[in-house]
This record gives sequence, C-alpha cells and structure tokens, in this order.
Amino acid sequence: MLKLPRTIRLDPSDTFVFERAAEPGEWAVSGAFVFWDSDPAALGQKQRVALRSGFLGIESLGWSTLAVVTEASEAEREQVITRLAEQLMSKFGAPDADAARAAAVEEVGFAASLCDHPLQTLLAVHRSVED
Repeated sequence: MLKLPRTIRLDPSDTFVFERAAEPGEWAVSGAFVFWDSDPAALGQKQRVALRSGFLGIESLGWSTLAVVTEASEAEREQVITRLAEQLMSKFGAPDADAARAAAVEEVGFAASLCDHPLQTLLAVHRSVED
C-alpha cells in the first residue's frame, strides 16, 4: 500500500506561527528544500519555525506543524509529483522541467518514507541546522 502525508490542523496555531499556513488535507512534503540556500541566522521568526518544524503543503506552499499518514493511489502519487514539479518551476526557479520532476520525485519519495506507520498516524518533524 502506498502512503503519503497530508497536512492536518488540530487547532488554529499554524495560522499564527507560520507566514502562510497550509490548508488542512493538502498533500505534504518535508519542504526543507525551501531553505537550502538560506542563512538560518537571517531568517525571520516565522521562517525559522517553518524550517524547524514544518511540513510544506504542495498546493498552497503553506506550512503545517502536523501531517497525517494517508493511503494514496499511484495516480495520486503521480499528481503530487506533477504539481510539486510545477511549483518548483514557477516558484523556486528549477532550471527545467526534467530537473523539477527529478527533484519532485525525490521529495515525494522522502515524504513516503516518513509514512512507514499505520494509517492516520500523526507525524511531526524537528529539524536543526548543523555546520
């Protein structure tokens, strides 16, 4: 069974702690790539919270503190990859469609690896920056 994370909102706190909160039920990825060329010391407070503890909703490009393990069809997985590749091209400057798709495949694969738990398991992430 293929499993992928979806954003979930248990209370309104995400709307206060992130610059943009993901909508509940969006397909989600780690989103750490958003910060790949950022200086953590130069990030604003809400950006630091997203870096430290956010899942990225692929539709809104908003952040969610929690995600939930859900079942996904192969067609849904493909839709997630396609949409993320589109976002990588239009919002993050991917050099071409092939590079965007390759990055999206990798991100979605990593997101799927986080879902090695029973359905409806809540997921949280904690990232730190090390030299």
